[in-house]
Amino acid sequence: MTADMYAALVLFCFVSSITPGPNNLMLMSSGATFGFRRTIPHMLGVGIGFVVMVILVGVGLMQLFDLFPISYQILKFVSVLYLLYLAFKIAHSSDPVEGSKNQSDDSKKPKPITFLQACAFQWVNPKAWTMALTAISVYAPSQQFSAVLLVALIFGAINLPCVSSWTILGQELQRVLTNQRRLQRFNWTMAALLVLSLYPVIVS
Repeated sequence: MTADMYAALVLFCFVSSITPGPNNLMLMSSGATFGFRRTIPHMLGVGIGFVVMVILVGVGLMQLFDLFPISYQILKFVSVLYLLYLAFKIAHSSDPVEGSKNQSDDSKKPKPITFLQACAFQWVNPKAWTMALTAISVYAPSQQFSAVLLVALIFGAINLPCVSSWTILGQELQRVLTNQRRLQRFNWTMAALLVLSLYPVIVS
């Protein structure tokens, strides 16, 4: 890979990772609702889960879509349904970070997404699929493992700080979201934006 290709890859990784998408909207909502520390597993799940996804796409999953085109349509349908479910969950995750200490209510309180849940989410995230497929087809077209691994590691090194910045932004918004009503409105807004992010997937 030439220096120009490296520069183009780094720019692609940064722009695709920092711009709004399901991961970033969910992390901002989690940062505002649960705080940065409790969202760390979610952030790590996004970063590591996406690196694994890029590697697996590069070593063979792209061919699956070529052999069975219907598999892409099934994936799109499942992704849309799951993102609608997540939008519903975000809209109702409006408990303040310093919530009630009543033990009897703990099981009913919303909880941040876990590491494994965030890893698994990458496989139904339309933006993650677009990023992974584009990265491999443009920057590792030979699909040699060394080239695929390099693309995945560069993506991981850039992606994790980018998505973490959205969590920090959400946590900073806690200064504004000082009551239940404001937090609830914010999460409903995030849920609506998550639904709107599905538009390119639905019309494609």
